[in-house]
Amino acid sequence: MIYFNNVSKIYDKDSVGLAGVTLTIKEGEFVSVMGHSGAGKTTLVKMILADAAPSDGSVFFESVDIHKLKSDDLTKLRRRIGVVFQDFKLLSNKTAYENIAFAMEAVGKTDQEIKTDVPHVLELVDLGPKAQHFPHEMSGGEKQRLSIARAIINQPEIIIADEPTGNLDPVNAFEIIQILKKINDLGTTVILTTHNKGVIDSIKKRVITMEHGKVIRDDKEGKYSI
Repeated sequence: MIYFNNVSKIYDKDSVGLAGVTLTIKEGEFVSVMGHSGAGKTTLVKMILADAAPSDGSVFFESVDIHKLKSDDLTKLRRRIGVVFQDFKLLSNKTAYENIAFAMEAVGKTDQEIKTDVPHVLELVDLGPKAQHFPHEMSGGEKQRLSIARAIINQPEIIIADEPTGNLDPVNAFEIIQILKKINDLGTTVILTTHNKGVIDSIKKRVITMEHGKVIRDDKEGKYSI
């Protein structure tokens, strides 16, 4: 589904984002990408979203070179990917319901589709009773669950969760991972970046370990190994 072919990203002579990365992520996988700050995790994510271009090598989505897409085709590609951020990136002046509805409106969904789908996805992430709450009325864990709901509402093929538990306590972190596992069980490919040992050890699925922009381990059922 996603293929990195000897990808490097050099920001300047003292800053290497990626160094000769080759890897494949298959449809339906749950892949954790781990490493300390500066290991290359964020750059890897940016390459998939075409938020950064390789200095060398190519990144493919299916058989298409992501970084050779024209603007309209790139927009279509990004709609096939849902992103969950560490800092939530919610709209503070909109309720939980409205945050999700806004994501549907942005891709042209009808009022009836919004009315049907938003309550369903809120229930999926255990936020049904919080539909009319604003982000400032919600806990950190609830905000992250809302961020996940917004990311999956348009049924993307891939979810990228970039350090989604970074600001959460262990209990809320565990709940977020369980939701991501549930989404993966429904067939969505999940790519998780993290440096959280507890998170890595609880998933028991593929772990890619990065250091200084390189993939130093790729374990089918990995554990925390740094």
